[in-house]
Amino acid sequence: MNDQNLMEGILLTEKGVCDLYMHGTIESTPGNVRQTFSKALNESLCIQDTLYKQMSQKGWYNEKPVEQQKIQEVKSKYSNQN
Repeated sequence: MNDQNLMEGILLTEKGVCDLYMHGTIESTPGNVRQTFSKALNESLCIQDTLYKQMSQKGWYNEKPVEQQKIQEVKSKYSNQN
């Protein structure tokens, strides 16, 4: 396993953790439990951001720009639903 595969695996795991913490935050009642989930979510989002930045700097996380036409199509689709 090379470094890129390892980082991809860690990033995917961190995204899954963020999803779990987000649902814990949403579903818990206000109080200590919700605060704990919320704090853990914020910390995990920071870790995810750091991983993304490191991978992007190495060229391991390439983003493709969206065509302007596709953006307009989505805008039109949702603006017509109102």
